[in-house]
Amino acid sequence: MTKVSWFLAASFLAAQTPRFAQDVYPILTKAGCQECHQSNGVASTTRLILPDPQASAEEIDQFGESLRKLIDKANPDQSLALAKPTLRVAHAGGERIKKGSAQETAWRAWVNHLATTEPAAGARTARARHAEQHPILRRLTHSQYDNTIRDLTGDGTFHSKQFPPEDFIDGFKNQYQGQSISPLLAESYAEAAEKIAANVRMKDPGPSFVASFGRRAFRRPLSVEELKRYGALYAKGGMRLAMEGMLQSPAFLFWLESTPKAELKAYARASRLSYLLWDTMPDEALFQAAAKGDLNTPEGFEKTARRLLADPRARQAADEFIGQWMRFDRVVSMVKERRAFPNFTRELALAMTEETRRLASGLIWDNRNFMELYTANYTFLNADLAGLYNMQTPAEEFTKVNYPESSGRGGVLSHGTFLSLTAKPAETSLTARGLFIRESFLCQQVPQPPPGVNTTLPAQEEAKPRTNREQLALHLANPACASCHQLIDPIGYGLEKYDGIGGFREQMRVEIPTFNRRQNAKSVMVPINSSGWVTGIQQSEFSTPRELGKILAGSPQCQECVVKQFFRYASGRHEEPGDKAVIRRASDDFRASGYRFQEMVVSLVKWSEFPPKE
Repeated sequence: MTKVSWFLAASFLAAQTPRFAQDVYPILTKAGCQECHQSNGVASTTRLILPDPQASAEEIDQFGESLRKLIDKANPDQSLALAKPTLRVAHAGGERIKKGSAQETAWRAWVNHLATTEPAAGARTARARHAEQHPILRRLTHSQYDNTIRDLTGDGTFHSKQFPPEDFIDGFKNQYQGQSISPLLAESYAEAAEKIAANVRMKDPGPSFVASFGRRAFRRPLSVEELKRYGALYAKGGMRLAMEGMLQSPAFLFWLESTPKAELKAYARASRLSYLLWDTMPDEALFQAAAKGDLNTPEGFEKTARRLLADPRARQAADEFIGQWMRFDRVVSMVKERRAFPNFTRELALAMTEETRRLASGLIWDNRNFMELYTANYTFLNADLAGLYNMQTPAEEFTKVNYPESSGRGGVLSHGTFLSLTAKPAETSLTARGLFIRESFLCQQVPQPPPGVNTTLPAQEEAKPRTNREQLALHLANPACASCHQLIDPIGYGLEKYDGIGGFREQMRVEIPTFNRRQNAKSVMVPINSSGWVTGIQQSEFSTPRELGKILAGSPQCQECVVKQFFRYASGRHEEPGDKAVIRRASDDFRASGYRFQEMVVSLVKWSEFPPKE
């Protein structure tokens, strides 16, 4: 299109400037751009990041304005915002907006609008506006409930074992979407409150009990109405009835994350710190810090966070994060096919999680480079793990030992935890391993397979048995499958010499099906090609967990993913566009500290509370 014809088209379209959220953005969503161009997508390193699916119309409009960075004002039709989705220049996602279509006409109108107007003023996010007007509450997780009851009453019983299980959402059990209270959970809370109140051995201080116990139970001073309500219960049934009532109150079961009430903001900060860094309620020193205003400045907040990290309770809280991130729950509950893995037991599964816990814990509390999680040339073994890894049995349980150089092992990627978790009951899974690394270690969301795609692979043939790699290569011949499988399967290729529970193998056993019930199934051994790579990372070829670990540890995406995972755990939600400055600053501080996990935690909680300027 010539400059003259562009000008004529632009003049016509300018008179009908579309509303971005309503008229233009649906073009991108229908084209499937958000599958890769999101903060955690495989195109997350590009300059085009689409809003969160829950974004408001106002936030989507802000995104539309931000596309100015992709506009060539002198030659609008040469703008990347137009040229890439229409495949006028190379685009990994192919043609997303058909040339000459009505969608392209509307998209051109928006490109012209950006090329001929000045930027609009920014606006606060919907979350920020909501937080200024409404309190935000977080339900106690089961572990937080047990720890809080222990510190509040001295009752160390694990009452939550009788509660309905918690759901994992986005990798964690404390996310907002799973924080509702079902009728069954409410009944469990009531039963637990009755038992705790009946069995507690606390000394009754008299009618001052309601104010003192309530302040600790609700993590803030009680209101006048609450003092009257629970004072009436105390007058009727003494300490036991008042306690039972408080332990069923939403003010106990939900801790205050933020509030518009100025007099309670410091108490909300105290709860955020204690439930994140201790997985339990504030202690008296933290209550005093809130009352005196010590948490109202970045310096005071950071000083308090460091005090909490130095307390032994912080170790249990860190273990909770690592256990959820690495999905220890699935490891200890998984079932493996007995004929394929006769030595897999629950005891072995528990040993696997202990191995991973000890590696992560040592890095955190010895202030070592946390990226060694992926590269460590040592591990912690007991007799069962030593047998699985074909290493010498240590003299003591979970002694720190170095991997033999020839083992190819290094870091968590060679642990039975990861290798078992990402495998099928009887065999490995290239796709599951690649997907876990993309999602949990790179924080990238791989698009879901298109509906109706046939994922069934051909049966094995005795004349030409195929490895998992050769079987899944058939997916790459199908364009509907190739776009996703080329992102994840090659990662799994490089881990194929480590079987479904973490043992080493040079060949895989291929089962040849038989349709004669009188004949046993045949099996043949096929050599494994373990050359893999990570699409999107340059010079990322590898063939062992150790080599892949080095690639991940040196990747900015993996380094930032550690920060993002802890942010999600700390915040109970996925990161949003408004969180970019906090995550960026915490990532910079993490890198500057030599990847010390404690420094990353302090940075993240401080900048989340006192956001840095963009």
